[in-house]
Amino acid sequence: MRETVITSIEREKVIAIVRGAGAEACRKVADALYRGGIRLMEITFDQNHPDSFPATAGAIAEIAKTYEGRMLVGAGTVTTPELVDLTARAGGRYIISPDVNEAVIRRTRELGLVSLPGAMTPTEILTAHRAGADFVKVFPAGELGTGYLKAVRAPISHVKLLAVGGINERNAAAFLKAGAVGLGVGGNLANKEWIAAGDFDKITAAARILLEAVQTA
Repeated sequence: MRETVITSIEREKVIAIVRGAGAEACRKVADALYRGGIRLMEITFDQNHPDSFPATAGAIAEIAKTYEGRMLVGAGTVTTPELVDLTARAGGRYIISPDVNEAVIRRTRELGLVSLPGAMTPTEILTAHRAGADFVKVFPAGELGTGYLKAVRAPISHVKLLAVGGINERNAAAFLKAGAVGLGVGGNLANKEWIAAGDFDKITAAARILLEAVQTA
């Protein structure tokens, strides 16, 4: 299954990041994303509210079951091995973290999930890679720019990098051309205001526009 997930990330290119949405909203967002062509979804744990972790895992479980064989779901903002365990029990297939936590990477690999820790510098990127990360997300990519990604990648092109943070339909292709193998897109897809207003068709439309831009790369 790990290899299937890795292949899917490399093929699909875009992971939609969903933050701060309840289980019912996550299901509607998943429906909207799927209609727009997105096949990878990240549901994040809110570190400010640990009491919400079970509900987040429940949302992951519902999406994993509903979209089994059609969409892959994983967890974001995973900061402890315990959250890796929670995600695995819920049926999440990949673990995305804001930092390079070797204990999280190790537990992810032990459970047969795909590891995508966050890093910025070459030292952090290579530390994550040596610890067993399958991909490393460069964050905040939008602030750092495509030039930074291209320069960093030059001596470490063997590491699969994802560009995350500030990615949209205007710069998506440029980051892929700079060497990113994939992208993480949050508010420019799963926009909180659209979700709150029930404007899920806007998410579908944004997904289609983003994927059209990706195809140009």
